[in-house]
Amino acid sequence: MFNSAVRGKLIDGDKSFSQISKEILAPIHAKTPLWWYAAMLVSLGMFGFGLYCKYITISTGIGTWGVNNSVAWGWAIINFVWWIGIGHAGTAFSIFLLILRQKWRTAINRAAEAMTVVAVFCASLFPLLHMGRPWLFFFIFPYPNTRGPLWVNFNSPLFWDFVAISAYLLISASFWYFGMVPDFATIRDTAKSKIKKAVYGFFAFGWTGSSREWLRFEGLSFVLGGIAAVLVVSVHSIVSTDFAVSVQAGWHTTIFPPYFVIGAIFSGFAMVLTLVITMRGLYNMNDFITDRHVDAVCRILIFISLIMGTAYMTEIFIAWYSASEYETYMFFKNRLFGDYAFQFWAMFTANAVIPQLFWFKGVRKRMWIVFIISIIINIGMWFERFNIVVTTLSRDYLPAAWANYSPTYVEVGFFIGTLGMFLAGVLLFFRYIPMIAISELKSVAKFDKPNNGQLKAKSHE
Repeated sequence: MFNSAVRGKLIDGDKSFSQISKEILAPIHAKTPLWWYAAMLVSLGMFGFGLYCKYITISTGIGTWGVNNSVAWGWAIINFVWWIGIGHAGTAFSIFLLILRQKWRTAINRAAEAMTVVAVFCASLFPLLHMGRPWLFFFIFPYPNTRGPLWVNFNSPLFWDFVAISAYLLISASFWYFGMVPDFATIRDTAKSKIKKAVYGFFAFGWTGSSREWLRFEGLSFVLGGIAAVLVVSVHSIVSTDFAVSVQAGWHTTIFPPYFVIGAIFSGFAMVLTLVITMRGLYNMNDFITDRHVDAVCRILIFISLIMGTAYMTEIFIAWYSASEYETYMFFKNRLFGDYAFQFWAMFTANAVIPQLFWFKGVRKRMWIVFIISIIINIGMWFERFNIVVTTLSRDYLPAAWANYSPTYVEVGFFIGTLGMFLAGVLLFFRYIPMIAISELKSVAKFDKPNNGQLKAKSHE
């Protein structure tokens, strides 16, 4: 169990339970700051531009994108995989650290789970519009119909995608929501506005905090966590099969499932860092999200970055060792030293080299450097998805079919719209939902007070 004498305190400031509730709920009960309105205005502007680009796509067609017969998957699939990756780590962060009983997760898991739900919603928009006729989206549901009946191809990874991501979204949203029920009850009991009491009371499901409710709450958390743990691994493995089951050089490889899962966790953990550092700066949460929390995430990123670098080198080595002229061309003449060399080396530098700066304690203690590196990692992960999708499709087995790809303003605007949607979702989360799980934070507060009366805890706990 956690020993604060050895590993340091989880909460700074020697706070009482009432102080913890008051400080975490302060942004919800306080007046909305002006910067929040300004940020929301920018986010909605980005989202509005995205809606316009979606309207152009639906009204005119996929021809408004830069895709062609060779590169049929462009920014839409790149950004789909990128958003799924970001959404992956939120639940992975909470689930695996919950199962491993890591107490320090309690200050960060709520933000990670919120990020997951919003990111998966953003990701779902891309394949929807990529259908060309999104109003026929229900064709992907396997149900008896009057079209023959015309069934989906159950052997297709694209159908596996739909099933896995739908299940992942449902479990992630459920895990996130049920974890907030005790905190909604706390807001209900402390709110002065009748409207706020009624709204949060509705979402609290009549929670009273009895021993029976807590027992069932803990049991449900572990059940949902166990289900989500399987989905965390399976979802991005299935996304990788969209590529790996093909015969295209650069895609047809068995390394893709673990490669995709680790990459998703890598990008998601980096986005978690971005969010929690923002929370620290904007809402003065330094006593709850301490330097030790940030340091722990940075150490995890070091380890994952080494795995990513190993995966990149493994791909290059296998391409050379296979003696396949197609694999050799794809990696050496197309990616490393060819038309897409910039994208490859940007990916390699951002994901395998720059995160190694976290080995230095001075870097991990400077929040502005950690914040910048977390942004660079996600830029690097975007380039990774670009390398996977575009470099392979643009140079297939038939040189006469080779074609370059560049996105149009419609595709770029669509992506900007999802960024605005994500930012708006995060801002709403900041404003109306406790950013840190109050109940879980109180459950670990006792470990910081080994000699404080009723909060006494044995050192071996």
